[in-house]
Amino acid sequence: MSDKPSEMFWYNLHTKAVEKGFLSPSSERVGPFETAHEAEHAMEKLRENSARWEAEERAEREGN
Repeated sequence: MSDKPSEMFWYNLHTKAVEKGFLSPSSERVGPFETAHEAEHAMEKLRENSARWEAEERAEREGN
């Protein structure tokens, strides 16, 4: 695996395709991911992160 973002995988939000490197403008992609498989499941990961962050923020507001 590479530590260089330009050599890692990205998920293009417009085309719904996995890309290696900086093929699309940054506003159209999410990542980076270490593998193409991880990038293929980017939307699942984003939903999981959003749900976790929402739960954490709710807990903070409620003092838990």
